[in-house]
Amino acid sequence: MIPARVIAAISTATIAIALLAGCRTAVRTAPPQPTVPPPPAVAPVQEATTLAHLGFTVQVGAFAVPANAQALAAALTATGLDAFYFPAESGLYKVRFGNFPSHDAAAREAERLKAEGTIETYFIVGPADYAAARPGPPLTKSGDLRERLAATAENFIGVDYTWGGTTAESGFDCSGLVRAVYQLNGLAMPRSVGEQYAAGAPVADGKPLKGDLVFFSATAGGTRTHVGIYLGDGTFIHAPGSGKKVRRESFAGSYYRSHYSGARAYLR
Repeated sequence: MIPARVIAAISTATIAIALLAGCRTAVRTAPPQPTVPPPPAVAPVQEATTLAHLGFTVQVGAFAVPANAQALAAALTATGLDAFYFPAESGLYKVRFGNFPSHDAAAREAERLKAEGTIETYFIVGPADYAAARPGPPLTKSGDLRERLAATAENFIGVDYTWGGTTAESGFDCSGLVRAVYQLNGLAMPRSVGEQYAAGAPVADGKPLKGDLVFFSATAGGTRTHVGIYLGDGTFIHAPGSGKKVRRESFAGSYYRSHYSGARAYLR
């Protein structure tokens, strides 16, 4: 016969096991932990350049006649606003001016000119709108922007481009074209041929790439007086001077080969 205290111990253990079994069946698994969202993507690094990125500019006009765009750009430049004109879509010509530190500063100047009757409708172009702020894939960032510079330059072919000067010797027609091309892509290129040369970096191995600038001197070893935008394959685009249209040129020509004075890079 089993002692009473043993029976009591067995009964207690049996109850405990039953209770534990019941707890196990009643236990609910903890809900899955929320998935931690991945960190935000790091913004792509902008193209390394020897030039500052352009701030805010004002765009005005839509001229069917390029001379009208040229006249407005000249009038704005005469007031110290540093304007240029360029061929846009559908064969129209537009004007941009200024390099303002903020949207408000650009708008204030535009409203002042509008009140004076100098301009009419306008809109503000911001730094994020430019190709320089939209680099391509990591391994081809410079290639992408170089293509955009070349394509912009080619849009000027056939345009009678005059900017800031009246003679080819002044160097302003050719440097004005270069400046317009770079600024349309968001890079603040300086004004004159000499300043543009100084702002660049030596070209690796002396071989320019698409979008680099090529320089020329009137005399061997003399002051650089002319500049063009290199397109590759021994060709470049330039504004030959007042009364002449923007055109593609080849280094195969004896004049440009003999007057060549070096190339400079602005993208790294």
